[in-house]
Amino acid sequence: MPTFTLDSRLQQDSVHVADLTLCQARLNLDARYPWVILIPQRSEVVEIYDLTTQDQAQLWQEATRLGEAMMRHYGGDKLNVATLGNQVPQLHLHVIVRFKDDDAWPGPVWGHGQAKSYGEAALEARRQEIAGLAREAGLV
Repeated sequence: MPTFTLDSRLQQDSVHVADLTLCQARLNLDARYPWVILIPQRSEVVEIYDLTTQDQAQLWQEATRLGEAMMRHYGGDKLNVATLGNQVPQLHLHVIVRFKDDDAWPGPVWGHGQAKSYGEAALEARRQEIAGLAREAGLV
């Protein structure tokens, strides 16, 4: 059985937060948004239908429970949950808290403006914050 390997672009654009039951939760490095990427820890998975029915349900549970915790914590106006995969074929799901006054509102976050980097301390604080939300949601 092949081993799960994280796509190099996902690794480059995010930092590890926690390993959930199915997914590796990673914080996107664009500081403009509370933005987590969930990657099912299964090898050679490109599309949702490549997952078993049980894993599909688990992916949705992890996204909705973490997304709800993030919305409550950050007081967002809308939760965006999306999987595109046009540039990174490995299945991954974006969970993004959006605000009516954010840089891209009301459009999508992709291709809008320049990403803002976290400072080292802010990155670690946000990473710990998201890890705490995952624990509170019963995902870790």
